[in-house]
Amino acid sequence: MQLSPLTAISPIDGRYHKQTEVLGNYFSEFALIRYRVWVEVQYFIALAELPLPQLAMQVSLEQKKLLRGIYENFSLDQAERIKEIERTTNHDVKAVEYFLKEEMDKFGLHAASEFIHFGLTSQDINNTAIPMSLKHAVTQEILPALSSVLKIMEAQVLAWQHIPMLARTHGQPASPTRLGKEWEVFVSRINAQLQQVNALSFPAKFGGATGNFNAHAVAYPAINWVSFANQFCESLGLNRSQPTTQIEHYDNLAALFDAFKRINTILLDFSKDVWQYVAMDYFKQKLKEGEVGSSAMPHKVNPIDFENAEGNLGIANALLEHLSAKLPVSRLQRDLTDSTVLRNLGVPFGHMLIAFKSLEKGLNKLLLNEEKLATDLENNWAVVAEAIQTVLRREAYEKPYEALKALTRKNETISKESIHAFIETLSVTDEVKAELRLISPHNYTGL
Repeated sequence: MQLSPLTAISPIDGRYHKQTEVLGNYFSEFALIRYRVWVEVQYFIALAELPLPQLAMQVSLEQKKLLRGIYENFSLDQAERIKEIERTTNHDVKAVEYFLKEEMDKFGLHAASEFIHFGLTSQDINNTAIPMSLKHAVTQEILPALSSVLKIMEAQVLAWQHIPMLARTHGQPASPTRLGKEWEVFVSRINAQLQQVNALSFPAKFGGATGNFNAHAVAYPAINWVSFANQFCESLGLNRSQPTTQIEHYDNLAALFDAFKRINTILLDFSKDVWQYVAMDYFKQKLKEGEVGSSAMPHKVNPIDFENAEGNLGIANALLEHLSAKLPVSRLQRDLTDSTVLRNLGVPFGHMLIAFKSLEKGLNKLLLNEEKLATDLENNWAVVAEAIQTVLRREAYEKPYEALKALTRKNETISKESIHAFIETLSVTDEVKAELRLISPHNYTGL
């Protein structure tokens, strides 16, 4: 069966292909091959510029340009050639090495071709290529998509900063709040986690078969290979981990995944709250011509964008949890489990991108129903009991909490009238009574 959005097993490449196809530039098999080529080429050029004695004056500026052009203009045909070689080698990184040697022959660099992959093991390439691709995906796609959501939320914080709203603790009416402030809580939580994301580095492992530069040192003992590798990784925008075994120990990547898990959890929490506000009729939703909310009930306009976000954030977090728990654990110097797990690196980020786009869409559809918010406040005058008893405490009134408790727990509706009637029974000055009468659910919203 030919692969298409209709035949793909994963909804990332199927139903949601349009939302996630950009991630193919970072996490597809094609992208992984291209990033491997990128690292191999740049490593060879770095050796030539060191220079190694055998490469001194052998690689011209034009040849360096041609070499860089391989990854800059990398094509599907070239990727297919590497896969063809892999069918013989049964080794994906070795296939890249052989492909590059073929290309170097075309550029007149046959004599220097043995310095492709010189002294390296596969994980020097993989554990450099994959962090590069991840860094580019995060900085160029994931964080901008999250930023788009945050910008909408921040605009709503300002637009709704003075809108009073009945708060609910344990699902029950509580001291009123402001709608914009409730949004601001989520914005501040996300920004706090983003500070941690931005503080994390993207680590690379680059040090030979078991991390000790054994082959490098035996061939060229006079060269400071640690310094060379540090500078090389920095030139690619990465930080080199040291010391290591054969593989990157993935601790920093685990920290990155955990930080994104927390961001996703905050947005999942937010999605559930917005869903609830829609159910409470605090928001209507913009209608789109031709859309239906139910195959049976014509009246329905469902909060599907927030449900979609909730579901995809949950899947993303389940995968990020596995990545952060599994990757730092490997038997002795290395087993192969990290390799197969890392091939799924793009999957949680695909689900995150779907969720972010759903949230952006859903937030833009929200229509504030101020009348409903005002009605709920008016129907819950009991919430000003906290305010009244607190003022009475200030005035040294005897057992004010108990007096308000007795009033508000009667099996009758607490209204403006009953609150004001209660105020009249209090043994306080007329000035205090006037102060208490000014308090209402609509203005008792704090700072």
